[in-house]
Amino acid sequence: MDSYVASLLTNKKIILFDAQCKLCSAWCNFMIANDAHAKFKLCSVQSSKGELLLSHFGYSTKNYGSMVYVENGQAFTQSTAFFKIIKQLGYPWKTICVFSLLPDQFNNWLYNKIAVNRYALFGKYRYCRLPLEQDKAHYL
Repeated sequence: MDSYVASLLTNKKIILFDAQCKLCSAWCNFMIANDAHAKFKLCSVQSSKGELLLSHFGYSTKNYGSMVYVENGQAFTQSTAFFKIIKQLGYPWKTICVFSLLPDQFNNWLYNKIAVNRYALFGKYRYCRLPLEQDKAHYL
C-alpha cells in the first residue's frame, strides 16, 4: 500500500460522497450536524484524495453508484455503509438500524433505486460545493 494512502486511512472513518449530488450534500450537512466530535471525515469523490481512495479500493473514479465508507482500512458500500455510519451516531439515529434486519438484498435494492435516480429526484450542482470554514474539521 502506498504510504500516502496508508496515512489517509490511519485511524480514520472516511465517507466518500458525490459532491455534485444534492442528496449527498444534504447527507454531509446531516453528518456535520450530528457528528459533534468529527469522528467521520467527509471526502468528495471528485477530489484528488477521493479519486486516490476510490482507485485504491478498486472503485470507478468516473461513475459513482454508491457512497463509500472506509473504516479500519476496509471499504463498505450501499446499505452496509449507511447502517455502519448511522449505528455510530447514537440515539435517536441509531434506531434506524432496525431496518438493517431486513435482507441485504432488499436494502441494497432500495439503496440502488435511490442512488441511480438521485439526480432526477434531488438535483445536481454544476460544481462541487466547497466546505464552509467552520466545517473543515469534518473533511479529510
